[in-house]
Amino acid sequence: MVQPIPGFWLQRPNLSALELAALTGYELVVLDMEHGALTRETCDTLVAMGRALGLVVLVRVAESERILIQQALDYGATGVMLPMIRDAAHAAEASAYSKYPPLGRRGVGGGRAFDYGAYQEIDKSYHETSNSKTRCYVMIETAKALEDVDAIATLPTVDGLFIGPSDLSIARGRGAFQFASGDQEDFRRVARACKSQGKSLGLPASTPAALTLAREVGAAYVTLTDDLSAHRIGFLQARSMLGGGIGER
Repeated sequence: MVQPIPGFWLQRPNLSALELAALTGYELVVLDMEHGALTRETCDTLVAMGRALGLVVLVRVAESERILIQQALDYGATGVMLPMIRDAAHAAEASAYSKYPPLGRRGVGGGRAFDYGAYQEIDKSYHETSNSKTRCYVMIETAKALEDVDAIATLPTVDGLFIGPSDLSIARGRGAFQFASGDQEDFRRVARACKSQGKSLGLPASTPAALTLAREVGAAYVTLTDDLSAHRIGFLQARSMLGGGIGER
């Protein structure tokens, strides 16, 4: 059974959370530009810090648009996660912005991803090398994207898939995500698409049951928690020593 890389979400510009996660054995962070409170400037800083700590750094962009995808990669992120992909055609369009021509349509910029220009002096094949190293993960969280999952997995500009469980559950008419049998079958369906094309699979796994399934289907990485949930659990555990309910004094 595969042991996936342990990852977490970062929703706030908290450098200490990055350090604590690295110290406690996490190996991957997803910087959440879609639902988190991160600016472009703080994302740039967090990418640098995450890389310095030896973490795989993914950025979930606010929208699956050219400029946001390119900026995240120019910051030096390991890869991008593309939210709310509508269907295979949308996946093809958006993922192309993560790869340089002729494979994709990423524009050439500067900054950290390019060693501030030094790459031009030492690596004439930089763009080809970058295409093979930079990761682009499409989120499967709409009904049509799930329907098109096999076609999405075949795209040469897509390196892997990640499930957005709450949005997918609602889109599939099941309401709030409960990791019920229908949710589990959706997870397996996405896993099969990845396996058939040799693509990387990422899964949310905040419960033992979800982690067991992720291991079973061969997930390459899992997100186990996020910075705010970790804070909440820590505060609750400390507060429980006094007894009484939440908010009681």
